[in-house]
Amino acid sequence: MPGNSLALLTRQAQATGAPLPCQRQSPQLWFSDLPDDLELAKAHCTPCPIRGSCLASALERHEPHGVWGGEIFTRGAITARKRPRGRPPNTPRRTP
Repeated sequence: MPGNSLALLTRQAQATGAPLPCQRQSPQLWFSDLPDDLELAKAHCTPCPIRGSCLASALERHEPHGVWGGEIFTRGAITARKRPRGRPPNTPRRTP
């Protein structure tokens, strides 16, 4: 079944006639390790005409990582925000 949904998604993308945001930008943006890049990719997904289908298809395929349908996937689950790599600081940050 996952192959069928991916094929459907591809046909929907071709039917729009214009390149989708993920086709206009570098594919690396959607699979970056940098949280800011992933937030930018999510923003690019916002006006996409097949965003809902893309998200549903990614959920069906249990995508392990990347931005799909405007959501960040980490280890196969939707994550609100990606944490930066490395250890957190020893002292908590002060908020103004």
